[in-house]
Amino acid sequence: MPWQIAISQPSELGESPFWHPDEQRLYWVDIPARQVCRSTGSDGSVERWSLPSEPGCIAPARSNAQGTGLVIALRDGIYRARHWGGELALLAPALHDPATTRFNDGKADPLGRFWAGTIYEPRDAARAQLFCLDARGGRPPVLDVKAADATTANGLAWSPDAATLYWADTPRHAVRAWDWHAASNTLSRERVFHSWPGKPEGWQPGRPGYGGRPDGAAVDAEGNYYVAMYEGGRLLKLSPAGELLAVFAVPAPCPTMPCFGGADLRTLYLTTARHSRPSDELKRWPDSGCIFSMPVEVPGLPVNFFTD
Repeated sequence: MPWQIAISQPSELGESPFWHPDEQRLYWVDIPARQVCRSTGSDGSVERWSLPSEPGCIAPARSNAQGTGLVIALRDGIYRARHWGGELALLAPALHDPATTRFNDGKADPLGRFWAGTIYEPRDAARAQLFCLDARGGRPPVLDVKAADATTANGLAWSPDAATLYWADTPRHAVRAWDWHAASNTLSRERVFHSWPGKPEGWQPGRPGYGGRPDGAAVDAEGNYYVAMYEGGRLLKLSPAGELLAVFAVPAPCPTMPCFGGADLRTLYLTTARHSRPSDELKRWPDSGCIFSMPVEVPGLPVNFFTD
């Protein structure tokens, strides 16, 4: 395996990683621990910021061209923090019932808007949605629904030319794609980008016969889509046409989301999970929950900043 352990302190459910270019730090969230985490990776130390509810996703934020803090999607709304550990100012309350639904995967788009999908926790209906928050130029924040018909929102990403948006519904084992007009923020020509067989009936963790389901994703400078396959123990590289280009076995069965980092964006980081996993699985894969990294030849796209 090409992977090395980048962060050895495990998260229960690591998600939403991004590399901050100004700080040269890796950020991520631990959802059930209700923490935002960050590390330079140089000495293995991790800073943890406890929050009042589960952070589904985060993005770096910028005001007046200055990098200032984070935007954070908590269970009941989207918040703005001006600095690490700072006061959380509500930008927009959630449009869902936080008793059954919370924000999940999300990130900022190339024009500075923040997108966050939801997860419908009963998982018995396709009630999850994809939202976009626009607060650019000091305008009053507006939260709009951009897509729906999902149960667990994941896999959000944009192509390098900002013409295609990707979004996965994890239980459906499919990634959808749309043509995206960035200036008007409109989606059209919905199609299935790639899909996989569902979980076999009666399948149990640790058994063969299941390749996992799509979780978080990232896109490189050539437009290739990297997607973590939860319970499949692998990361897949798909071409812009949806063709499978490479399979990377992961030393943890539940990878959650990749991102590109390092000064040259040629380090691929990958968060993983250990939350609610069987004890025998954790004995076999004791590094579950750690963050892994490997070098890549094609750099990734730099993280987008939320702008207000």
